[in-house]
Amino acid sequence: MNRKPPAYRRQGRRAAVAACLVLAVGLGVSTHVSAQAAVRAPAKASTAAPQSVSGKSGQVVTRVADFYGAYIDAKGDYTDPDVTLATALRKHYLTPDFAKRLAVWEKKNGADGVLRAQNIPARWTVTDNGTVGHSHEVIVTLTFGSGETTQMTKLFVLVERYNHIADITTTSAR
Repeated sequence: MNRKPPAYRRQGRRAAVAACLVLAVGLGVSTHVSAQAAVRAPAKASTAAPQSVSGKSGQVVTRVADFYGAYIDAKGDYTDPDVTLATALRKHYLTPDFAKRLAVWEKKNGADGVLRAQNIPARWTVTDNGTVGHSHEVIVTLTFGSGETTQMTKLFVLVERYNHIADITTTSAR
């Protein structure tokens, strides 16, 4: 049983609550000060326009850009390249006949046939080059290296009318 009068117990509670408040405020201030010290000054605003990428469902250029972007990402992770994804992308985007011819080219040349290289490009662009017979040709420009030591490779990607890649060459079919 508690033998202290009710007024005395309230004073004790008030003192405990006040002590907690002081402690909380004190900790909050010190935490706030250290958090402010850790915040970096905002970087200067870039004068370049924000980058955007757009595409259109069913458009040949978008389809080729999607393939190359995903393929380069799958192959380009040097610590953990996703071979399974790269293989699945080839199966999805390439015609079976071209996939066979590409495997022969790769064995003969010791390079990745989709990229026509042994390494992964730093940048790429995809540009429409118009129709060729019943197919469509798209130009893929791959940029390897960085700074002053860059090398560009231009590939001509032939897409059949069912939106599968039927050939990749270094010369135009036009």
